[in-house]
Amino acid sequence: MTTPLPPRPHTTPVATETDRRRVVFATIVGTTIEWYDFFIYAAAAGLIFGDLFFKPAGEGIATILSFLVVGISFLFRPLGAFLAGHFGDIYGRRVILMVTLVMMGVATTLVGVLPTYDAIGIAAPILLITLRILQGISAGGEWGGAVLMAVEHAPDRKRGIFGASPQIGVPLGLLLSSGMMALMTVIAPGDAFLSWGWRVPFLFSIVLILVGHFIRRSVEESPVFLEIAERKEQTKTPIVELFRRHGVLVLIAALMFAGNSAVGYMATGGYIQNYATAADGPLGLARGPVLWAVAGSAVTWLLFTAFGAAVSDRIGRRTTYLIGWLLLLVGLLPLFPLVNTGNIWFLFIGLALLTVGLGFTYGPQAALYSELFPASIRFSGVSISYAIGAILGGAFAPMIAAALVRTTGTTTSVVLYLGGMVLISLVATLVLRDRSGIALGPDHEAEQAVSPIRGMTRV
Repeated sequence: MTTPLPPRPHTTPVATETDRRRVVFATIVGTTIEWYDFFIYAAAAGLIFGDLFFKPAGEGIATILSFLVVGISFLFRPLGAFLAGHFGDIYGRRVILMVTLVMMGVATTLVGVLPTYDAIGIAAPILLITLRILQGISAGGEWGGAVLMAVEHAPDRKRGIFGASPQIGVPLGLLLSSGMMALMTVIAPGDAFLSWGWRVPFLFSIVLILVGHFIRRSVEESPVFLEIAERKEQTKTPIVELFRRHGVLVLIAALMFAGNSAVGYMATGGYIQNYATAADGPLGLARGPVLWAVAGSAVTWLLFTAFGAAVSDRIGRRTTYLIGWLLLLVGLLPLFPLVNTGNIWFLFIGLALLTVGLGFTYGPQAALYSELFPASIRFSGVSISYAIGAILGGAFAPMIAAALVRTTGTTTSVVLYLGGMVLISLVATLVLRDRSGIALGPDHEAEQAVSPIRGMTRV
């Protein structure tokens, strides 16, 4: 009689330093390309899409409709998050990142060849909305996969700074999109910009797709997912499991992001660009300098995002966030007084001050979200929370701001609206416990299943 062999032990994959460097580089490049595509539309919406696609609605209403399309895309981000979360928790993080990159790039490139309202009538805004919806679905799936690839490869005590790599891609995307738009105002000034210059940044996306696809192909799958897959412990219905056990947590995490999203979309959503350059507005500044000022603020946002992430590794995610919300409230107060001077340098300073709080409440987000949810449903948890938070915060923030100024005649109403959103997020942060450094692997699902919500224990 033969003695049965003992079961083969599971081996936990360990990421090497080379793997980690490759993941950080690929995550930054990939998310930069994704957000370049997403923000290039928002910049065009604030500057020219009202005239090109919604002009029959009238000057002021055309701008609001243009921003409305920006917001509509956010409504489809949860769909992208649901799809990416479901398939990402079953098949892995890497494959989802490849799909979202291509989808976003194709939609952006097609906007660059889209006929305007004068050429094909009502079909033009309908096609524009359709392509923007595809961008929204892609953005909804991209962030969660990029976050988990970065954080799950990271050393336990450096999750904040490693998790900053997908976060840094957002200001880099803003920098690249604003810089491209500003460059085209120089190459194709005046009517040439309205005629063909605005199309070039969209068409440039096809080059970025090829670069991003090549880089992401070289990245290994997340060690946490490889371990789950080796054990054949993938959850068959991760979204059902997520809402059955963690529905309240998803809502709180979404509210935690809403304040950052609402304030951030004053620049990334095109509102400041429109407010400062509108011919019928109070300032009437030239497009080029305003775009360069926004690009400059993207640099300060990048720096404070990385700094905020590094600080969170030392003092914890929750404490860093609370500091960030206070900084954001302070930064809101001088924003419009500085912008309303009509001086381009003061406009830049106003935006730069705002990016201090934005960085502290965005840099640590990847690590914080990853530490909130159990490994088997983590992709679904972070993606869906982020997508819902984007809807509650940034989706319609530019449109709401434009409507408030149109109704009240003052930017004070916008500051009060944004301040209210920040306070909601501050309260949501206070509700959560700090989970910095919690083990992320599938061996620790029991520990991860303990609710991070104060007053609640196991779900």
